[in-house]
Amino acid sequence: METLRSLSSLGRLSSRRIPARRTHLPIVQCLHTSPPRPANPLPHPVVSGAPPDPPVSDVDERVARKKRQVELLKRAQELRASPSKSKGGLLKRFWKDVSVKETPDGHQVFLDTRPVRTPTKDILTVPHGKHHLAAAIALEWDLLVSIQQALKTHNIPMTSLASRALDIQAADADEKSSVRNDIVKMMMRYLATDTLLCWAPEKNIHDAPQLEERAGTETLRKLQIRVAKPIIAHLTTKVWPGVEITPITQEDSILPLPQPDMTKDVIRGWLSGLPAYELAGLERAVLASKSLLVGVRLLVEWSEHLSHLRDEAAGDRFGIEEAAEAASLEVRWQTGM
Repeated sequence: METLRSLSSLGRLSSRRIPARRTHLPIVQCLHTSPPRPANPLPHPVVSGAPPDPPVSDVDERVARKKRQVELLKRAQELRASPSKSKGGLLKRFWKDVSVKETPDGHQVFLDTRPVRTPTKDILTVPHGKHHLAAAIALEWDLLVSIQQALKTHNIPMTSLASRALDIQAADADEKSSVRNDIVKMMMRYLATDTLLCWAPEKNIHDAPQLEERAGTETLRKLQIRVAKPIIAHLTTKVWPGVEITPITQEDSILPLPQPDMTKDVIRGWLSGLPAYELAGLERAVLASKSLLVGVRLLVEWSEHLSHLRDEAAGDRFGIEEAAEAASLEVRWQTGM
């Protein structure tokens, strides 16, 4: 009896000193009822030979690509600095001497023993009366330091001009060809907006107020008339006698006016009868100056075929400088203002 009391008091004492701990059991919920199926391992295959190369990361590939680009840029800079030291086949000049030889067909330009050819692979042959043209073509090729420079027409302008003339000659022999008609039609369109005939209005609201007060300062219209009149007078008396060439714009208007029908018919017929070399030269001059009249004036001054239209006694020379000045008159006037 005493023993039971001791045990009960001991239980109360222990319950007072040691608090009871609450434990939470996790709730287990089955997601499926299928029994697990463990995998069956397969035997490891035996492979003979060297192990494969480790994979290359994207960083290494980008770095290698950047290095290749740097090398290409460095090589391009070296080629620009000294193209004659290039190791490439297309960049290397394969000839040493350039010469002009006279053949039964005309003058031909030779690079050592190879004749210069046109883009159509025909031998470039200049007529007998154009020895200076053949010499100019030879000089162009003698100044080249690489064959790559010959691929750009601005490095060989006389060669490309002579090739264009030969193409026109070949087209004239073909009755179905319309090359000459296309060139004439293009140049007649330039006549409708000729730079030499587009005169500015006499008074412009955008002009500076002190322009009239400046001593000796011409308006743009007066300057254009002063430059255009000698050229027009030479063409209407020597080249197209009796033809009337009128300005495209009137004094108080900017709307273009067409040339008289008779003027267009005479000029069109004259252009259609030009020889191939003269037509090729005129085409180049019109495209460069944006003026048919300036191109015709320059052609008459320097053409062998049109030498009878020149007046040597008058001393009225018209060269490249005069043609460039007439074609860029408005730009230079605006720059001066």
